[in-house]
This record gives sequence, C-alpha cells and structure tokens, in this order.
Amino acid sequence: MQNPSMKKHDPKAGENPEEKGFPFQGKAQRKPSLKSIDTKVLKRLLGYIMHYRTLAVIVVCAIVLSSATGVASSLFLGRLIDDYITPLLHEPSPEYSGLIRALIVMALIYLIGIVSSLTYNRLGAIMGQGVLKTIRDNLFSHMQTLPIRYFDAHPFGDIMSRYTNDTDTLRQLITQSIPSMIQGVMTVVFVFVSMLYTSIYLTLAVMIFIWLMLQVTRKITGKSGAYFMRQQKALGDVNAYIEETINGQKVVKVFTHEEAAKADFDRRNNNLFEVSSKANIFASILGPVNNNMGYILFSILAIAGGALAITGAGNLSLRGISPLTLGAIASFLQLSRSFINPIGQLSQQLNIIVMALAGAGRIFELMDEPSEPDEGYVTLVNAQTDASGNLTECAGHTGKWAWKHPHGTGETTYTRLMGEVTLDHVDFGYLPDKPVLHDITLYAKPGQKIAFVGATGAGKTTITNLLNRFYDIADGKIRYDGININKIRKPDLRRSLGIVLQDVNLFTGTVLDNIRYGKLDATDEECIEAAKLVNADTFIRLLPEGYHTMLESDGANLSQGQRQLLSIARAAVADPPVMILDEATSSIDTRTEALVQRGMDALMKNRTVFVIAHRLSTVQNADVIMVLDHGRIIERGSHEQLISQQGQYYQLYTGAFELE
Repeated sequence: MQNPSMKKHDPKAGENPEEKGFPFQGKAQRKPSLKSIDTKVLKRLLGYIMHYRTLAVIVVCAIVLSSATGVASSLFLGRLIDDYITPLLHEPSPEYSGLIRALIVMALIYLIGIVSSLTYNRLGAIMGQGVLKTIRDNLFSHMQTLPIRYFDAHPFGDIMSRYTNDTDTLRQLITQSIPSMIQGVMTVVFVFVSMLYTSIYLTLAVMIFIWLMLQVTRKITGKSGAYFMRQQKALGDVNAYIEETINGQKVVKVFTHEEAAKADFDRRNNNLFEVSSKANIFASILGPVNNNMGYILFSILAIAGGALAITGAGNLSLRGISPLTLGAIASFLQLSRSFINPIGQLSQQLNIIVMALAGAGRIFELMDEPSEPDEGYVTLVNAQTDASGNLTECAGHTGKWAWKHPHGTGETTYTRLMGEVTLDHVDFGYLPDKPVLHDITLYAKPGQKIAFVGATGAGKTTITNLLNRFYDIADGKIRYDGININKIRKPDLRRSLGIVLQDVNLFTGTVLDNIRYGKLDATDEECIEAAKLVNADTFIRLLPEGYHTMLESDGANLSQGQRQLLSIARAAVADPPVMILDEATSSIDTRTEALVQRGMDALMKNRTVFVIAHRLSTVQNADVIMVLDHGRIIERGSHEQLISQQGQYYQLYTGAFELE
C-alpha cells in the first residue's frame, strides 16, 4: 500500500482520493465572480503593496508628475504657437531669443517627464518583485502547514501553476497595469481640466465621442475578461497533466501509452488554445479599435475647431469667451490625443487586471486553505536523569527523550519516551460512509517488531498514516507511551517516528545533504555512520565524488535500490525510537536485501518497528505478525504460531494463496 502523501492517487481500493470524495480540481476551479475580484482580491493585493508604502508613495508621486508634465507640454504648445511663433511670421527682422527660451522651457518640461517615467518604472519594478517575493514566501510557508489530505485532492501541476503562471500575471499587474492605470487616471483628470480651460464646446464633443467609445470597449473587455479567467484554469490543467506525465514517463513507455498520452494532452492543450485564442483576439482588437476611433475624433475636432476659428465664432472656455486661435486648436488636438490614449490604455489594462486578479484569486484560495489543526500540547524534549532518578529537561542532546506535559496548575511532568504504541478499537474511513479500518486493536511493546501483511487495500499503510496523524481516526484511541496522540503536538510526534517509504523522494543536493535530511544538525561523521549501518557506504564511495556527489531530478543517476538505501540511511541518522518501514526493501535485489536486512536489524535494535511487506521472508523474525483483510485484523501471532494455525498466513507462506 502506498503512502498517500507521496502520490496524487492511491491505487488501492477504498483509498483512492477520488473515492474518498476529494474533488479533483478543488476550489481552484470555481469561477470567481467579478464582485469578489473587485472588492476582496484587489483589496487584499493592495494590502501586500502597502508593505512597501514608501516606494509606493514615491512611485505614485512620480506618476503624477509624469502625467502633469505631459499635460503641461500640450498646453505650452499652444502658447508657443500663439506667443512666440505666430508673431515672428509678421516681423521683417525676427528676434528668436524669446522662442529659444520657450523651447528651453519646453525641453525642461519633457526632461522632467522623462526622469519621472524612469523613476516610477525602476522603483515600480523593485516594488513589484518585492511584493511577489512576499506572496511566494507566504504561499510556500502556508503550504507547509496544509494537511496531506489537501495534496491528495489537488494535482501537483495545478499547485505549481500558482507559483509560476499566476504569480507572473501579478507581476504584470503590479509593474505594468497598476502604474498605467494610475497614470491614465491622472492624465485624464489633468487633460479634462485643461480641455475645459481651452474650449468647452470642443470638450463636449470629446465627451460624447468618449461615451460611444466606452460602450464599444465594455463589450470587448467583457468578452476577453471571461476568457482570460478560463485561460488561467486551462493553463493550470495543462501544467498538472505535464507534471503527472513526466513523473510517470517510464510507465508511459512500458505500456506504450504514448499515443493515448498525446491524445489526452492534445485535448487539454486544444482547450487552452481555444480559450487563449478567444481571450487574445478580443484583447488584440481593442487597441486598434480605440486607435482608429481616436483618429476619427482627431479629424472631427480639427474640422470643428477650424470652422470655429474661420467663422470667428466665440470660443467658450474657463477663461471666458474669446476667439479660438490656431495655437488653441493645436493645443486642444494634442490634449485630445492625450485624453483618448489613456482611456484606450485603461481599457486594454482591464484585460490584464481581470486575468491577474483571477490568478491572485487562485493564489489566495491556496493561502486560505485551512492549516492542519494541531490541538496538542505535549512536546518532545531532551532529557536526563538527576541524582534522585527523576527525569529533567536539558538543552543538549543526551540520547534520552521525554514527553513534556504542562498542566493547568503550572506543574510540568515528564514521561520517558519508550516507543510503546497502542491502538484501541480504532475505526477510520477517508469518507464517513466508507470505512477503511474496522475495530483495529494492537499493542506494540518497546523494542518489538510488528509486521503487517495483507493484500493491497487491506489498510496496512493507513494504520501507519494514523500513527503519524496524517489523518485522524473516527473512533477509538491511539496511545503513544500511554499518551493519547491527539494531545501530542504533531511536529513532536513525527519527530519521534522514522519512516522509510516504498516511493523514495530524493532532493537536489549532495548525498550527504539527502542523508542529513533525517536530522538537519547531524555531522558528516554521523551521516557516514548511518550509511555504513545500512550498507550504503560501499556504493556511495564508488560515486564520482563520493558523499559529495550532487543528486538531481530525484536521484535519476542512481538505481532504484541505491535510492532506497539512501532513504533507509536518512531514517537511520534520525535515530528515532519508533520506525515505520513501508515496503522498505521492495526495490532492492535479493543479494542487496540480505546485506540491507543485517543493517536494518541493527537499526531496529531496541526500537519499536512497524513493518509493511509483501515479501514474507522479511517479516519472519517479527515479534508479532498481523494479517489484515479489508481493514480487519484476521490473524495475529509470531511466524511459528501462524504457521501452526494453518490459516491465511500459512496459505500465503506456502503459496496456496497469493497477495494481490
């Protein structure tokens, strides 16, 4: 039976996460409403940005200054034409000093705008990456607190997509969209006031045209926004399938499943293609539509302004009624472009904002997943015995451990960690109406070796998962040294248990690093001794750099047996009082198994050991062998006792009945 913490799907009957009722896509696949995006997700994201409020204030000020200089340059253009260029056309000997000074002033205005734009772009990038770092840190930290149940129910690739694709959309939002939105809004405000200052009549024409433009924009962005949300979900689905297929590439090859895998991938990829194409089609046409409408408006204003100037009609503005000059027309045309462009940009940014907030919603959904509950208060501490024979807590490692019990009265008592484990009438099911274990009762004395034997799906690994409190029991009691394990803090409980799984996970790093994973403060000498204990030292020294050989891709450069030996050495260096061996030698050949078994026997000495094995030869020396069938213990006893009973174990041992 496989550990459900290591696989998305447990292939055992009654223990498949889909059969447990876990939704495959989970909350990540719910369609977020626009209301929740606008009010909750955006507000929460702005909260992260406010962690960098000093940078944010500087960025906003630089954006405002950049927008103001853009408007000032447009207004100054009208003054340049009317006050400096037009008068020179009528003078026989023009004096250009005033025009030169005006051009210098205009150049300074543009220079201020350039510096402001450079400032907010550079600081905005720093702030954006800082926000993303904080979000990723919080996301990863919270993920470490989630129960195994969550990872059983969600595809790993979809979880990875939240760290990559969804955070990338946030980068675009923070570094591009939000600054563009602020700049667009400020520019629109400044330009609108300036247009009123130049001509109210022409401003009314602009506003009527803008209303028509917004109606078109709303239709387009409504379509693209919906498809961008679907695109993020489809992208997570594709990533999940790719990750799953890469991990199972050997199985794909062995069963010649390549064509079926390609067909399955094509189906998912086609879905991503369809929604992405539609999203980007609508997003792409928005810019040209806005630009062309802007050109139409420019032509209308040029004709209307020229007509007002030629006829000499009074021009109403915030300054009063006066003739419309050539400079005023040029200035207004420039202002209209400055007014229409931000509105077009704001419309385009809506697509990115909707997509980014959809990604942010997926990230926050993971952050909002409830952490694994832990109501325990009993902790594991280093202990020593004083002159009176009483246990006392100490800071240094002594080789002795004790359970520390705080009491409401302020008194603290200590219980020696012995490794005594009791299961008392335990019932458990991944779903309330689908029990997996029925009335399991067992007693493991300190130093005993307890073996579980049974067909796939009988509940062997489920028992060990309950000991680790990966799941909590439905009924009954599990006691560790007489303490209900619900009262023990989960990190302390798991620190007292060593586990060797059938499926080995090695991490990028040296061989020493992977062995030291079982005990982070272990010295190199302790790691080497652990490797020698389980007979892994010989093959390690034959590696290119010995114990300092780098392992990558889950130890792909090692054989399955070598990877398993490192997993066993990792458990050995942890030196726990209780060991769980889940098919620990299943990937090792018979000759290597004999060597490992001797090391395992030394490792198991004076420890309580729970062994799950299909090879009955590996459990013959167990103190007690439990035969499980459909979640019930049907036989128990030593090897000799069970053979003499000639029950199911006898049939398994003699080959009359085989494990499925």
